[in-house]
Amino acid sequence: MAVEPDSSLAESRDQRLRAQRRALPNGPGVYLFRGIDGEVLYVGKARSLRQRVASHFSNPVTRGDTEMVALADSIDFLLLASEAEALLAEQNLIKRHQPRFNIRLRDDKSYPYIAISTDEPFPRAYFTRERHRRGRRYFGPYSNAKRTRQTLDVLGKVFQLRSCQGAEPGRRSGSPCLDYHIDRCGAPCVGYVSVEEYREGVEGAIAFLSGRYREIEHDIEARMRAAAQAQEYEQAARERNRLRAIRSLLQRQRIANEAVGSVDVVAVAVDGADANAQVLQVRDGVLADRQSFYLRNEGELDVGEVALEFVAQYYADRASIPPQVVVQGEIAEHERETLGLALGERRGTAVEVRAPERGDKRRILELAERNAALALDTERLKAERTRQQRVEALDELQEELRLDALPLRIECYDISNLMGTNTVASMVVFEGGAPKRGDYRKFTIRGLEDGVPDDFAAMREVLGRRMRSWDAQRELSPHDPAYDESFATLPNLIVIDGGKGQLAAGLGELRDALEHGVAVVSLAKRIEEVFVPERAAPIVIGHDRPALQLLQRVRDEAHRFAVSHHRARRDKALTASVLDGFPGIGPARKRALLQRFGSPDAVLAASREELEGVPGLPGKVARDLHAFLRRPRP
Repeated sequence: MAVEPDSSLAESRDQRLRAQRRALPNGPGVYLFRGIDGEVLYVGKARSLRQRVASHFSNPVTRGDTEMVALADSIDFLLLASEAEALLAEQNLIKRHQPRFNIRLRDDKSYPYIAISTDEPFPRAYFTRERHRRGRRYFGPYSNAKRTRQTLDVLGKVFQLRSCQGAEPGRRSGSPCLDYHIDRCGAPCVGYVSVEEYREGVEGAIAFLSGRYREIEHDIEARMRAAAQAQEYEQAARERNRLRAIRSLLQRQRIANEAVGSVDVVAVAVDGADANAQVLQVRDGVLADRQSFYLRNEGELDVGEVALEFVAQYYADRASIPPQVVVQGEIAEHERETLGLALGERRGTAVEVRAPERGDKRRILELAERNAALALDTERLKAERTRQQRVEALDELQEELRLDALPLRIECYDISNLMGTNTVASMVVFEGGAPKRGDYRKFTIRGLEDGVPDDFAAMREVLGRRMRSWDAQRELSPHDPAYDESFATLPNLIVIDGGKGQLAAGLGELRDALEHGVAVVSLAKRIEEVFVPERAAPIVIGHDRPALQLLQRVRDEAHRFAVSHHRARRDKALTASVLDGFPGIGPARKRALLQRFGSPDAVLAASREELEGVPGLPGKVARDLHAFLRRPRP
């Protein structure tokens, strides 16, 4: 029989929310809707906190508004001096809490940047996906790694920046590398170019990456004409080639008149809980980059609200902000003014946020809108196709394995070790045919003798611990801090990486799971045979069948997860005895050594020159470490 909600609790909640709404001030600030467990459901900003919060209750426009109000248990607020301050505070709170009903970017990949090492005597430009090092100028992020590397190629041709690694230019031979001979580097390593001349090239590269294309064209053209008039024809030819490289790149990407200047054009398309944002970065009429973002819009906000939240989030962590941002007219005029003030505070100079009605900027905005709508349609078709493929794979897997229920939740286990050392296991989870990474778990195997590999015993241990964890979770409430949803949920199917032996080793620990209807199989790598209990012959599924491909994806993911855990433990064990406690080598420098050489063994085998070339490792520490590693062993 259904349990009716306690009306007294509902009345208490309504009375509390009504009192909190009355207590809200009329000034600008941010407000937070919280759920019954304190979770932040939504963060908003307002010119008048009292009026804005009241509108959620009196005039809920979307299904998301209605659902958010129904889930809200309390309202917090922060009163601020201006709406621009409120916008900045709102973005900080959204970033910290990731509320369910705010706009969230669904693309979590690390975008590429171009960095210039201005802290070095002869700076270099290089590709990177991080931007936290001091003494570096970062440009980006860029949407495409291939185009980023093409831009670096142009920088080499035009500005003659060195491509060699390390703080000092050159190589051990003391002679210029191939880049000098093909006119892509001035060879500062052998003194063919002075620091001042090289710095001119660096400043030109910075101007180019900042979008000052006309300035670069005019400078190179002026140098070409000056060299020709001085009858320095070889130099004039080099400048001509550089000018051609610049103009060839810009001509392919020109979409407007140069008078457009530096502007970002942002457009959003919305369809229910899905949205897409397009950002076209235009510099001197040239399309410098185009970025596409898929957004979670569970609150089903309209175009204006989505665009406003997206623009504020997009520029929150950007290395640079242009002097003008073009947006859709759905963002109200006063919101555009507030956004301009907030962005101007971040940029340090005025930023105009405008919605053009005609001209080149309007045409580019319409192009961005079409791209956003097309990307949303494409993503919807792609998602539907992927969903259908997963459903077909699960249906076929149920049929091939003769399962009683559709294997909506699949768990897979794998063992990883090296000659019996640092033995670990992994548990990966797929739900609905897709990875559920939040439910992945790692195990360190404890019941084995070190140096004696025994995958069967390791599999028994990990599956036994899994079932004991499930048994313990049954006694806990979901609100208990010790509750673990991954261990509390039994899968429909357990996949063991291995053959008959691994399957037999695991079955003894899975009696309770079998009694609760969980199916257990193993997948052997040799010819991808599927072994099931109480059946001598394996099930052979065609390699082109979705059912086997799903099992392979699950197995391969378990193997990858186990190997990554094993490598981390092995590297820690191998470096602990040698590097831990060595003067001048802390966690950060140990990571730098491993990142540079790839493995502890390579660190131990490195030469003094190689150690001295590790970024962030002082020369004296590198020399002392080299001497320490080469000392005679007792």
